[in-house]
Amino acid sequence: RITVTFNINNSIPPSVDDEPQEEQKPDEQEPDITSTPNFVVEVVKDDTKQTLVLDCHYPEDEIGQEGEEESDIFTIREVSFQPTGESDWKDTNYTLNTDSLDWALYDHLMDFLADRGVDNTFADELIELSTALEHQEYIKFLEDLKSFVKCQ
Repeated sequence: RITVTFNINNSIPPSVDDEPQEEQKPDEQEPDITSTPNFVVEVVKDDTKQTLVLDCHYPEDEIGQEGEEESDIFTIREVSFQPTGESDWKDTNYTLNTDSLDWALYDHLMDFLADRGVDNTFADELIELSTALEHQEYIKFLEDLKSFVKCQ
């Protein structure tokens, strides 16, 4: 069983230029605001008491880049095992940071995810879903803020 969880809070990368450029033409559009949340993939097998947990994120320099070579648009940041069925993960369980991981093992982990449907297509669809949810929540927040401020 594969479970993917994510949180839209703080998923909008900060904009580089907050001030408009004087030389900017009116026809030039601002880039679309896109939500790129960190997400966690939990892999549970029936015959084990452990859950494989992979903490993934979208590196800022990879988003929206279309290169000649197909590359992954998300990366695995950390990997750990957690007890199956426990809602709170234990901080004392060993967590492997992938920065120091052998590249071949990292590739195997990415292939492991891809074989289970967590690939670039999934990651693109997650961005679309997260962006839609974030925009919806932002509008609701603005409406709630307006109602709150108007209230005497």
